[in-house]
Amino acid sequence: MLSLLYQEGPSTEGIFRRSGSAKTCKELKEKLDSGAEVDLACESIFVTASLFKDFLRNIPGSILSSQLCDKWVSVMDQGNNEEKIKSIQRLIEQLPRANVVLLRYIFGVLHGIEMRSEENQMNAFNLAICIAPSLLWPPVASTPDMESEFTKKISNLVQFLTENCCRIFGEEINSLFGEV
Repeated sequence: MLSLLYQEGPSTEGIFRRSGSAKTCKELKEKLDSGAEVDLACESIFVTASLFKDFLRNIPGSILSSQLCDKWVSVMDQGNNEEKIKSIQRLIEQLPRANVVLLRYIFGVLHGIEMRSEENQMNAFNLAICIAPSLLWPPVASTPDMESEFTKKISNLVQFLTENCCRIFGEEINSLFGEV
């Protein structure tokens, strides 16, 4: 799924913004959940992107860990970019290894898409608006105003992560998918 998004995402206008067919997404999700073989290359890339966001939203406690929610939210209130990067790296060290591996691939994909934002209209800000709600959510329900403020903060964080992913995850993030 991520490999396909890495290959096709950068050349797809509005990737992660446009939704795939709800019916197709539902059918493919059921097939994937049952363990059936699915060839996503035969589907719209928007279906793949929608399925991937759904997958992220179904990670218990979120990929960034709702337990660390307050710490993630406060990162962007810190001083300069170096301090933010160091704080992010410390938070990443507290995540389960599987989450860290998946995050590196996610930000490898987002970085690749952002690098061709003139073509696909998906700069780091636009990507963050689309993907941030799937990466972290508060551990308890809150008021609509609080949720709106939270979404803005997490979007700013995801934008920062995307723009600085090579410094946060290392330059090898550019070669995670090999030569595609």
